[in-house]
Amino acid sequence: MEQSKVKHSFRVFLFGIVFLLCGVTLGSLLLYSAIPDHIQVFSNETKTLDLPMKEVKISVLPEKTLIVGGHSVGVRMDVSGVLVVGLEEISTEQGKVNPGLQAGIQIGDSVLSVEGISVNSAEDVQKALNNGTPGRTVRLKLLRKGEVETVYVNPVQSTEDHTWKLGIWVKEKTAGLGTVTYFDPVTGMIGALGHGITETNTGQILNVEDGQMMFSRVESVLQGSSGKPGEIRGIFYEADKPMGTLIHNSEYGIFGVAESDLTNPLFPEPVKVGYQSEIETGPAQILTTVDGNTLELFDIEIEKIDKQSKPDTKGMVIRVTDEKLIKKSGGIVQGMSGSPILQNGKIIGAVTHVLVNDPRKGYGIFIEWMLKESN
Repeated sequence: MEQSKVKHSFRVFLFGIVFLLCGVTLGSLLLYSAIPDHIQVFSNETKTLDLPMKEVKISVLPEKTLIVGGHSVGVRMDVSGVLVVGLEEISTEQGKVNPGLQAGIQIGDSVLSVEGISVNSAEDVQKALNNGTPGRTVRLKLLRKGEVETVYVNPVQSTEDHTWKLGIWVKEKTAGLGTVTYFDPVTGMIGALGHGITETNTGQILNVEDGQMMFSRVESVLQGSSGKPGEIRGIFYEADKPMGTLIHNSEYGIFGVAESDLTNPLFPEPVKVGYQSEIETGPAQILTTVDGNTLELFDIEIEKIDKQSKPDTKGMVIRVTDEKLIKKSGGIVQGMSGSPILQNGKIIGAVTHVLVNDPRKGYGIFIEWMLKESN
C-alpha cells in the first residue's frame, strides 16, 4: 500500500513538471508571436526594448520638415518616344485595314524608333515611314509596360492622301493643372499631385522624357456635382522662369527639382511631417488655391484611415466641411490633386481623388509614400 502511494505521488509530481514546462513553452510562443518583426521609432522618441528571444529590425524615422505647398502648378511634359493613343482603319484600294493592330501594336505603347531612327513626334514617325522604299516592312521599337519590344509592320497606302500609314494615332506631349504638396528645403525637391499623370484612354503612367513644373494662376472653377466632377481652370505664366524641372512621374505623385526655393506666406517656416501612425479621424485642413494665386486653408474631416504597409493613393477618406469651399467648388475638384492635408500642426498627406457621386468626399495619400517615392 505504501509503495502504491509513492508511485502515485511520483506520477503527480511528473505531471506537474510537464504541465509547468508546457505552460512556460506556450507562454513563450505567445510572447514570441506578439513581438513584431519591424518597429518604427521616431527620432524624438525613446524606446526601451528587451527582446532576448527574437531579432527585431528597428527603423529610426527622422524628424522631417517641409515647406507646405498649396500652390497651383502647371505641368508640361514630353513623353519618351511618341505615345500610341489610338488605332484606326486605313482606306486602301484593297479595302480597310489596320496594319498596326495586325502587327500587335497596342494603345498605350510608346514608339521609340522606326527603322533604328529615334522618333519624338508624329512628324518624325511619318517622315521615317515615307522615306526609303515605299511599302517596305518597317521595324518599330516599342516601350510597353516598362519592357522594350520590337515589332514589324507592313504599312499601307491611304487612298485619301496617298501617304503610307501604320494605322496608329500618336502624341508626344501632355499638359495639365494640379497642386503642389510640398517643397523640401534640404533636397530642393518639389512633390505634387499625389498621383501620376496617365494616358487618358489606357490609364498607363506616362514616361517622362522632359518636362517642366510651371507657375499657374487659377482663372475659374467649374463646380462639381454628383456624377460630374468639377474642374479648376487656369493659365501658365512666367514661362521663362519655371517653378522647377520635372524629373519623375509616378503612381504616387510627380516630382521635380525647384529652380529656386518655394515659399508659403501662410507657413513661412518648415512644418513637421506627420506619419500615418499619428493621424486621427476627425478635424483637419487642406491648403489649396481656388482663386488667382491666393493660398487658402479649408476645413475637412478625416472620416476613415486605412493603415498601410505599402504605398497606395487611398490612405484616407476625407470630407470637405468648409462652407466657403463648398460654395466655391462644390467640394473637391480636378486640379486640386496634391493639395496638402494638415492635422495637429503637421503635414500628413495630400488630396488624390474625388468621389464622383459625392464631390464633398475624396481620398488622400499619406505623405510618407510621396517622400519615399521622391528619394
